[in-house]
Amino acid sequence: MSRPKYVECSLCGNRQPYEPFTPAVCERCGSQWMETYYDYEAFKREILRGLPGRPLNMWRYQDILPLDHPSALDLYPAGGTPLWLSQRYAPALGNSNVYFKDERYGPTSSFKDRQAAVAVAAMVEGSVREAVIASTGNAAVAYAAACARAGIKLWVFMTSLVPQEKLREAALFGAEVIRVSGNYDQTKQIAAQFAQRRRLLLDRGASSIPARESMKTIAYEIVEQLGWRTPDWYIQSVSGGMGPLGVYQGFKEIYNMGLIDRIPKLGVIQAEGCAPMVRAFKAGQEVAESVIPDTRITILSTGDPGKSYTYLWNLIKLHGGIMEAVSDSEAFSAMRTLAKTEGMAVEPAAAVAFAGLEKLLRNGHITKDETVIVNCTGHTFPVEKHIIGEQYAVDVHLSESQAPAPREGLQAALENLDEKTTTILVIDDNEDDALLIRRLLESRKAYRLFVAKDGWEGMALARQKLPEMIVTDLMLPGIDGFGLVEELRLDPRTRDIPIVVISAKDITGEERKRLNGHIEAVYQKGSLQPKKFVDQVIQVIEDKVGEQGK
Repeated sequence: MSRPKYVECSLCGNRQPYEPFTPAVCERCGSQWMETYYDYEAFKREILRGLPGRPLNMWRYQDILPLDHPSALDLYPAGGTPLWLSQRYAPALGNSNVYFKDERYGPTSSFKDRQAAVAVAAMVEGSVREAVIASTGNAAVAYAAACARAGIKLWVFMTSLVPQEKLREAALFGAEVIRVSGNYDQTKQIAAQFAQRRRLLLDRGASSIPARESMKTIAYEIVEQLGWRTPDWYIQSVSGGMGPLGVYQGFKEIYNMGLIDRIPKLGVIQAEGCAPMVRAFKAGQEVAESVIPDTRITILSTGDPGKSYTYLWNLIKLHGGIMEAVSDSEAFSAMRTLAKTEGMAVEPAAAVAFAGLEKLLRNGHITKDETVIVNCTGHTFPVEKHIIGEQYAVDVHLSESQAPAPREGLQAALENLDEKTTTILVIDDNEDDALLIRRLLESRKAYRLFVAKDGWEGMALARQKLPEMIVTDLMLPGIDGFGLVEELRLDPRTRDIPIVVISAKDITGEERKRLNGHIEAVYQKGSLQPKKFVDQVIQVIEDKVGEQGK
């Protein structure tokens, strides 16, 4: 068992039990930086033995990750990424001791795969079946992939300025994508209210212990790959700052176990168009003021870093380091140079870290003899849009620009979103009948409708989309409607979804008896009364949503 023994406040020292899905806040002083404590002596003994029989990925360090029984789970295989010594890129800048921690080797080519792996594993242990996340891109894709493997329905909220390839990639993994035409902070607000209304788990990023703890495995891997030595610098581009905070925690644990002699300096790099941390750092301020993002590198467009900046500022004061900003053009230039010298294609957000390295080497903050690790993450290759078509996201319009929308605009958008994310699954092999049902429903409400042409496809879509209602024919190829209803009722994921049956054939008394208690209503196609049918569907959905909100 590797569940934390307790969590301790880094400000006042208060200890309290670990709660996996509760924001990590000190019950005594209100601090949001709670450190986890495990059985480090037992883990150190395993390290000194060489960690025998451990996988070569992040689960190699499962003893210091917040899960009850990691070995009993079918764990998502993140981490275990290579550490490359730069051959041409860094030597040309005057330093031959620069390594790339190549997180592109994760399942979705991002260091966020680690976060998703631990967070989703915690969801599995907690029997969570549906969750919500707000993201600027990479986290959404990583969570979507991990949730797909775990069978968890994921709602992803992203600003509409996120590259369309990122939205499509999340949708490809089966996530429900909500595209918000506001800034990232507004997107987080909408996601939080949506989760609250539907009583769903909201992933809280840096304030979530499973998400934050995942990042420390990067530090463990770096130290082990360097032969249990520590580098002089760890450099990473940041948006909200959770990455380097988690990595620092890993270095601190290894240092406290006596396995390394120091903790490396932190290089925190931001895009100039969204650099609230850098501005505050250079002004000597302990608290960062929020900014309105103005950068083409939207994955790094968190305008308000909150307490994450304060924690990073304190760490740099304690262990050394710097915060620096680079322009978009400097990042794009570094991206091209890295590709031409090392054969490594990275996304612009990762290129920000390399542009930062170049600047720190030029101005002498990093000397030519110091050992440097740069977090290298992301990819440049989009998912083919033809795989999932055009209808892969729901639009929520808050404002035409990234300027804050008024409060009433947020509320109106959220109310509209409730309707637009209500999903109905129609299962019918007759395309004309399915189209008629679709038109009847869409004439009254802005529901999202999915159509399946046979029972097996309908069952798969029901388990993936978890719709608010299913409308199905009885005479279906594959598995018929009776078998479909029975299978859906046996599955804990779908047993509470209301079902309306529309049949082309007369239903016998025996058949009605078989359906009794499993469905909401039966309609005959030949005598279908449109108004009555639509009213029934709307009422059943509103009743269900009302029950969820209680």
